[in-house]
Amino acid sequence: MSGGATGTRARRLGNPVLELTDATVVLGEVRVLDGLTITIRGGEHTAIAGPNGAGKSTLMKLLTLQLYPLARASGTPPIRVFGEDRWDVFDLRSRLGIVSADLHDSFVRGNLSGPISGRDAVLSGFFASQGVFGHQRATDTMRRQADKALESMDAAHLASKVMGEMSTGEARRVLIARALVRKPQALVLDEPTRGLDLVARHRFMERVRAIARQGTTIVLVTHHIDEIIPEIGRVILLRGGRVECDGPKSRVLTAERLSETFGAPLKVEKANGYYSARLQRSG
Repeated sequence: MSGGATGTRARRLGNPVLELTDATVVLGEVRVLDGLTITIRGGEHTAIAGPNGAGKSTLMKLLTLQLYPLARASGTPPIRVFGEDRWDVFDLRSRLGIVSADLHDSFVRGNLSGPISGRDAVLSGFFASQGVFGHQRATDTMRRQADKALESMDAAHLASKVMGEMSTGEARRVLIARALVRKPQALVLDEPTRGLDLVARHRFMERVRAIARQGTTIVLVTHHIDEIIPEIGRVILLRGGRVECDGPKSRVLTAERLSETFGAPLKVEKANGYYSARLQRSG
């Protein structure tokens, strides 16, 4: 893409949500991320895909400030989130909604106080905690917003139900309500359909599509190409901790590029705005 085209595209989009500049993460003696340079702007619905071990989980931990990249010799911050390189984690989580299978597991298990209800799970989004604890005071306004968020996910009937007694699809809808209760600028979905059956998976992604159309920036981290909703226009392929390919969905989700990234001959098909990939039959 030419510099002029890049400039025009940048003007159409919002301020950066995530900026990585030559970001490197070393765990033990392994470079899990190796010199990543990525910018995702507001309104730029983006999928980050790749095989197991590509570095997707580590990238998620950078975005949520659970990990930090190595300092750069130039002094330039290797990571900025919403334009800042220093954040209070609780403030960050008010602007960044997170839904992941790991988060799901932690809520289903409950906390030290016991099982967590659907309403308390959503209210905990105000405090960036797992459930609501005794020292945290939920206001009437917060409770109204929590109920409204549950209603928006067609989950009002789950307010009093314990998370551990919900189906996987029900619990995942509650976690979306939790992520959206503070009206974040971006919603990050990390392997969000793990454990969902075919119907629940479709319904979940349809809700994500509605959120994307309403203006919340979607960042989807996945190794399932068929999870990339039609509203997502940009795809970043990771392999071995590096960017293998980054660009418009139609240019990235090709048989050639996906076969190279996943290390196997793949066939790509497109239907109703979705892409799917499957192994080529030999012979």
